[in-house]
Amino acid sequence: MNEMPNIEDLLLTIVTPLVNHPDEIQLNIVDGDEFLEYHLLLHPDDVGRVIGKGGRVANAIRTILYSVRVAGPKRVRLVIEREEL
Repeated sequence: MNEMPNIEDLLLTIVTPLVNHPDEIQLNIVDGDEFLEYHLLLHPDDVGRVIGKGGRVANAIRTILYSVRVAGPKRVRLVIEREEL
């Protein structure tokens, strides 16, 4: 029987090597009606690195996350935010 993947660990495994301030990554999960939203809060210097040129890196991360099956009818959504200093 396949075990359900831990999306938090997957997301942090992907994002941590991309940033200069890995100790400041915060991940908050918001359980909405339709979506299970993963809010990624990053240091302002790291936001551009995670989004990438033209949003290519963020789109690649979203493609990976959205391909993971979750239990129930909810879908996964990634929100990238920056920390206010």
